[in-house]
Amino acid sequence: MAETIDDPLGAFVPGTAVDIPGRPGGPLEGIRFAAKDIYDVAGHVTGCGNPDWRRGHAPAERHAAAVQALLDAGARLAGKVITDEFAYSLNGINHHYGAPTNPNAPGRITGGSSSGSASAVAGGVVETALGSDTGGSVRIPGSYCGLFGIRTTHGRVSLEGVMPLAPTLDTVGWFARDAALFRRVGEAILTEPDSASATPSRLLIAEDAWTLADPAVNDALAAALERLQARFGSVERVAVGEPGGGLEAWVHKLRAILIGEAWASHGAWIESAEPDLGPEIARNFDAHGMVSDEDLAAAKRAKGDFRQQLAALLGGPETLLCLPTAPSIAPLLSASAEALAKQRLRVHGLTCTAGLSGFPQVTLPLGEVEGCPVGLSLIAAAGQDRMLLAFAEAFAGASGEAG
Repeated sequence: MAETIDDPLGAFVPGTAVDIPGRPGGPLEGIRFAAKDIYDVAGHVTGCGNPDWRRGHAPAERHAAAVQALLDAGARLAGKVITDEFAYSLNGINHHYGAPTNPNAPGRITGGSSSGSASAVAGGVVETALGSDTGGSVRIPGSYCGLFGIRTTHGRVSLEGVMPLAPTLDTVGWFARDAALFRRVGEAILTEPDSASATPSRLLIAEDAWTLADPAVNDALAAALERLQARFGSVERVAVGEPGGGLEAWVHKLRAILIGEAWASHGAWIESAEPDLGPEIARNFDAHGMVSDEDLAAAKRAKGDFRQQLAALLGGPETLLCLPTAPSIAPLLSASAEALAKQRLRVHGLTCTAGLSGFPQVTLPLGEVEGCPVGLSLIAAAGQDRMLLAFAEAFAGASGEAG
């Protein structure tokens, strides 16, 4: 019988006991993983961070595709971990279940919505964990908690058995403390080869993205950026923002899609069930009244245009785009709702590039400010997920970092 895992960090969903062994002899045998509570696990209710949802839904009949892939590779599922309600926040403070501890930045948020996943990995309770990334929900906890994290190419990894939030933005992702394991998990989840064979040889530095980060973050990542540039024969400084509107203009498009699609995914249930929602999540869903069908359609057209523009800027699978993952270290747990709302807009200024394009992005734990981690990010062309993971392993190892 499964036993409740030791949970000193408050990362796991209260009242659950999940312990499922992986396939004997698989390449990930001996590795423990956790699954964000938007992933189906057979025989367990997928709670989506909300007790009313959990009470009103039946147990899943089968594992989500990504969960099954890790079990097939030999990894052991050690539990289901807390998420922000409906994965609709970047803070990691669940109104019902609390805020998982950030072991690498005490007194500060983990970031969300993959809060429990990041906490459990950062604290060493498990070696890796599944998260999801719609507007930054793997990349930001990865930066705040000092972890390797990936947002995969949109559509590259099956979302079968995963709660939808904004389907044209939703992606599977995962965390690890170790760069080699980070890549090995990808070998299990990314079942198909990359769309083209490539060796990174050209680096683009997103100057307008770097201006959105605190000077202390830029300083903390300067040495890693210098080492990174030394690995490339061609280095160019570019702008990725909308001409005349900058990255702020792309943020508005991202948020229109997120708000409109989130309501399409869950609005009918919210109106009928009238669930108890945390104040932030309630405000996020209430924002649907500010996004018309015309606004949503226009944002989706702009998303397609941006994907084409970024593809042209990258020029091919051999190019990487570099930017800071988050604009600052993790905010304090005591930060006001207003301060966290302002931080969310700053964060989206950095996460909108991969979000709107659908291109893969990794965050690497390569900096520290005031004793707290900050991440360096790399974006590649669509379908270059395996290449990104291999580069992350090689670069982190050569830099003397984890891996």
